[in-house]
Amino acid sequence: MKGKILAINPGSTSTKIAMYKDGEPLWVESLSHSPEEIKNFKGPYDQVDWRKGLVLEAAQKHGETLNDLVAVVGRGGPFYPVKSGAYQVSEAMIDVMRNRPMMARHVSLIAMQIAKEIADPLGIKAFIYDAVSVDEMIPIVRLSGWKDMPRRSLGHPLNMRAAAIKFCKQQGWKHSEKNLLVCHLGGGISVSMQQKGKLVDLMGDEEGGFCPERSGALPMYKFVDYCYNSGNDFNHTVKRIMGRGGLVDHLGTQDAREVEKRIAEGDEYARLVYEAMALNTAKSIARLSVVVNGDIDAIILTGGVAYSKLFTGMITERVKFIAPVHVLPGENEMESLALGVYRVLDGEEEAHAFVEEPY
Repeated sequence: MKGKILAINPGSTSTKIAMYKDGEPLWVESLSHSPEEIKNFKGPYDQVDWRKGLVLEAAQKHGETLNDLVAVVGRGGPFYPVKSGAYQVSEAMIDVMRNRPMMARHVSLIAMQIAKEIADPLGIKAFIYDAVSVDEMIPIVRLSGWKDMPRRSLGHPLNMRAAAIKFCKQQGWKHSEKNLLVCHLGGGISVSMQQKGKLVDLMGDEEGGFCPERSGALPMYKFVDYCYNSGNDFNHTVKRIMGRGGLVDHLGTQDAREVEKRIAEGDEYARLVYEAMALNTAKSIARLSVVVNGDIDAIILTGGVAYSKLFTGMITERVKFIAPVHVLPGENEMESLALGVYRVLDGEEEAHAFVEEPY
């Protein structure tokens, strides 16, 4: 792991920037953006120049000239179904990202363009790693009850694969030889079945249980009735599902620490909601376990909410019969991006070439 890598991760209200050298972080910045700042832009694509400027300013503040970079890596957004691992950013990828992405509202999409615009003048490569839309689903899990509406793979593969790779190294295992159920616990919750290193099934926010700020799967008939009869438009409904559901809808907060404080003070409804969220997460884990007939080497709980011993304990109690449960807390996105590219540069992994095909 030699040389410097710049990592870029734009979020809805933040821009995270990190500089790594020889596999270790030199500095990490997390810039917060107010709603007023974001309102100045029509959408994510209009933010490329602004966000790139913030990255360059942060580098300058830390005394970086960028001339000694060996690569730039951006967060991979939900632009297209791709394999796990690295992709060298190409003009074809940017064309798809800008003109026909899977989810046009996801600001992480623009990270690939920012990375390429910084890397090109330096004569180095730009990458994305473990995009939000990693899709290695096997055919049998892809079918839904509507032929023209197959399941799709959208979740938190970056953190889930990084946690699995890290855990396997700790155990002296090869990721490519083990079956691991990995659950990301954050503002959104997703579960992946990693069979011999491949994400053969993934249950994200739209199918699984509710999360701190997302509704998860809803009762179908009631939801259809709401869509047709509530008087609310598409954007309002999507925002309620993606940002105002789960703990936010029930308790008015997305902060698990606040919920646990209420529980400690005797709030029985807060306890009921928290336990229900844990139960629903456990159901998702159990549901994916049958994809490999229960042949699971380990269950891994990761993400920011995994720091909560109360919440992970609730989940563990319900799923420990499936396989041993291990907790690796934290959302180590910047480290995951950088270390993934180091593995490519060291020859441990090969970057994929992007090819657009009908899906």
